[in-house]
Amino acid sequence: MDFTLARMNMVEQQVRPWDVLDMRVLDVLESLPRETFVPAGREGLAYADTEIPLGHGESMLPPRVVGRLLQALAPAESETALEIGTGSGYVTACLARLAARVDSVEHIDEFRLAAEARLETLEIGNASLQTATVAPGWTPPQGRYDVISVNGAMTVYDPFLQPSLNLGGRLFVVVGQPPVMHARMVVRVAENSYRTETLFETRLKPLLGFEPRTEFVF
Repeated sequence: MDFTLARMNMVEQQVRPWDVLDMRVLDVLESLPRETFVPAGREGLAYADTEIPLGHGESMLPPRVVGRLLQALAPAESETALEIGTGSGYVTACLARLAARVDSVEHIDEFRLAAEARLETLEIGNASLQTATVAPGWTPPQGRYDVISVNGAMTVYDPFLQPSLNLGGRLFVVVGQPPVMHARMVVRVAENSYRTETLFETRLKPLLGFEPRTEFVF
């Protein structure tokens, strides 16, 4: 399989048509070998417009969603990023190519170890990974960040990560449950003020601890 051609087709046929026009984002998606981040034996699916199972009930985000996520966050070369949900490490690598530094948190240690190995193979040295379960009360590695990417959904939005944004910082998260889920951007506009914007509809598995509540029937 010609992965270089597959990357180009992914950008032109999947990502651009989803209104991703930021050239820095497109350049990263076209240059980063996504096939390195898929489970062994599934390299042929690396550039398909679909979620790719990683195991433990988790999946890689489709390329078009990654493109919209990165474009919305717009990490600058001088900014720091926090990622919740390392997964395969693909979004981690994208953020690392766009930002100055990335702290990424994953609750499945197997995923963290595999992602670290992939990043090392690609000589990406500005990403730090840790294993932890993120929930209200959790303390990020750094006090505040310019960008926070939540790579999982919250059935009901909890603002516990907002205080970890710098002024002007952006937080991406998907909120809701099927069939209605929306990607949101939260921007810290002042020390105690935030602006929220709905970006697009999508579907994403909930973060651990943010699943739909069980309704009891009596």
